[in-house]
Amino acid sequence: MTRPLHRLRRWLAALALLAGVPAAAADVALPPVDQVFVLSAQATAPDRIEVRWKIADGYYLYRHRTSVKADAAFGEARLALPDGDKHRDEFFGDVETYRQALVGTVDGTPVAGASATTLTVKYQGCADAGICYPPQTRTLKVALPQSATTGGFGLAARRGGLFGGGDGAGMVDAAPLPPEQAYTSEVIALDGNTLLLRLTPAPGYYLYRDKLSVSLQDGKGLAVALPPKARMPAARAYHDAHFGDVAVYFDQVEIPLAVSRNTEAAATGTLVLGLQGCQDGGICYPPMTRRLAISLPAGRLAAAPAASTDDAPPVSASDPTADVTDAAPADPAIARPDPTTTADAPRQAPPTQGHAGLLGSMLLALLGGLILNLMPCVLPVLALKALSLAQSGESRQRARRHALAYTAGVLASFLALGALALALRKAGLALGWGFQLQQPLVVAGLGLVVFALGLSLSGLWHANVALGARTGALLQREGMAGDFFTGVLAVVLATPCTAPFMGAALAYAFTGPALGGLLVFLALGMGLALPFLLIGFVPALARLLPKPGAWMETFKQFLAFPLYATAAWLLFVLAALRGADAVWWWSLAAIALALAAWAWTRARSGGAGGWRIVALLALLAMAWPLASLHRLHKPATANTKATPNGIAQVAFSEQGLADLRAQGRVVFVNMTADWCVSCKANEKAVFARDGFREAMDAANAVYMVGDYTDVDPAITAYLQRHQAVGVPLYVVYPRGGGEGRILPVIVTPRLVADALAQAAGG
Repeated sequence: MTRPLHRLRRWLAALALLAGVPAAAADVALPPVDQVFVLSAQATAPDRIEVRWKIADGYYLYRHRTSVKADAAFGEARLALPDGDKHRDEFFGDVETYRQALVGTVDGTPVAGASATTLTVKYQGCADAGICYPPQTRTLKVALPQSATTGGFGLAARRGGLFGGGDGAGMVDAAPLPPEQAYTSEVIALDGNTLLLRLTPAPGYYLYRDKLSVSLQDGKGLAVALPPKARMPAARAYHDAHFGDVAVYFDQVEIPLAVSRNTEAAATGTLVLGLQGCQDGGICYPPMTRRLAISLPAGRLAAAPAASTDDAPPVSASDPTADVTDAAPADPAIARPDPTTTADAPRQAPPTQGHAGLLGSMLLALLGGLILNLMPCVLPVLALKALSLAQSGESRQRARRHALAYTAGVLASFLALGALALALRKAGLALGWGFQLQQPLVVAGLGLVVFALGLSLSGLWHANVALGARTGALLQREGMAGDFFTGVLAVVLATPCTAPFMGAALAYAFTGPALGGLLVFLALGMGLALPFLLIGFVPALARLLPKPGAWMETFKQFLAFPLYATAAWLLFVLAALRGADAVWWWSLAAIALALAAWAWTRARSGGAGGWRIVALLALLAMAWPLASLHRLHKPATANTKATPNGIAQVAFSEQGLADLRAQGRVVFVNMTADWCVSCKANEKAVFARDGFREAMDAANAVYMVGDYTDVDPAITAYLQRHQAVGVPLYVVYPRGGGEGRILPVIVTPRLVADALAQAAGG
């Protein structure tokens, strides 16, 4: 049955080639032809033009159906094509096909004074599935290079600029065109990670290179940026009467845009393009904004390219004599033979953190989990459990049950957290350690839970997870559940912290096999539970605990205040995520929660049945402020601000980092978040001190900070490119190019100063 179907498909393909219609279109949907066969043309000499196709995987072009003709300005054009893959077709005999890329050369004799020519390109291709596109015809306008003696008596009659003076590229006396006709723009998705922006000024018009800007809207999980100036397509040095020495485009230009993404799924969005240009010898247009719809196929998780280390410097106003046209490299977006390489890929690989194998990663995770017990996120919970074990005192069997229940809660929580993170990553979301604290509702809910536990320890209400034998018969029946839940709470509170040794272990967990990743999460949980487990099973350690007594009730109430402090810290994180209004809505929810807890205690202590209704209504009332909080938007932030020690910090962006590296600056990148306790500890102990400012000044370094408090696709991609599973991440980029140096999670003033001195060449 398979062979007749295959033969039928081949006959349909043959009919499509002959009739010029797509075959079997009813059962297979082909992508747009301009995404499969990306066509471009560029004059490499006055008498030669290169015509290029980038061909998607699984598709091919026929040689015998490819032709190029030029208009009279280029004389009699002759197309030369390379040899293709030869094979005998069942229906068409001997054919040659091209895959991946095709570059043809068109030779001609341009007429004197010709500045451009129009090519008519015809081609046809098919998919490996046996479905073919109709014959295609495209018209391309190609600028022809001009010699220095072109025109008149060898004197270039040029004028331009904002007021009609200066050094132009030609003289245009016609009335100015509407902006849409003076500058046409289009964007093509080359693949899931690359867009091609094509800008075409009309003859006698030019665009300012440095006035171009791009951004993506409505593309969830996507970000895009222009290449560094040193890797932009060739521009022409030009003296403008208003802007001075600038770089401009008089001819069609194609700019590759690398797309960073934290989702692999196909997506749509809008490319917002900013541009400005002038009519040579005429008017200048105000800044313009274009909105171009894009449709990206599925792509891989990736960041925008790192800073370029090209040797060729960008054109600057201080060097108007630079030969921009000749010195610039060829457009990297045209006919790249390796279709898996994104446009504008950096010449040097980004700094990476190698990670150990499974056993090594599990050992590192065990050590990291052990150290987590000393972090301020977890210490209150550990103190509560020590208190619980002290109160159960004399019974070794009960102590073991406490330890096992707590350990089960920790391991189950880490297993669930790891399974969720790995499942979401497999679904295309780029996640890291502490990712749940980027969700405002999660932060608000966690803050309410901690606040409620604090109220319980203060005696406002009695929860089943309260500690001690004196809390009633209910706890004595369900004490194991209380221990289990406390282990769950310890894991939730531990996620904002990153301990030493955890980075390499979690790098394996997030990038290695799924089973190995889950084992690493379990080892991390075992490390977190190990101190309490040892106390429960080693009598000598258990005897070191203080004896039960009346002091424990006072100590229990005292431990409510660290929980209140934790709730206040989570409220600070919430304010960073959604602004001051979020604090108001959370406070209303907390008041309703406190009312519910108080009413519940009144009902439990023999009060009227109406108190249960009050408690229920108060809990239901919490939905209103939480829903209002969920509707809040992220507050605006400034691009630059100063640290307490006076260091001006720059907001992270791939474009900004690329520009700084192209300028040869030392850059210290700090990826941080308000919910990251380790980040805040480093900032207070190192980055807020005068020694850090002095080291930055000595290195003439730029302090670039990426705020990962809220979800940011660009930062997610940057972290992933450096194999970091979360924040903090510190990277020091050296002067003059080269790989950046990744610093440890916990830094010291001496370590940072030495890294900056080394980056500066000291």
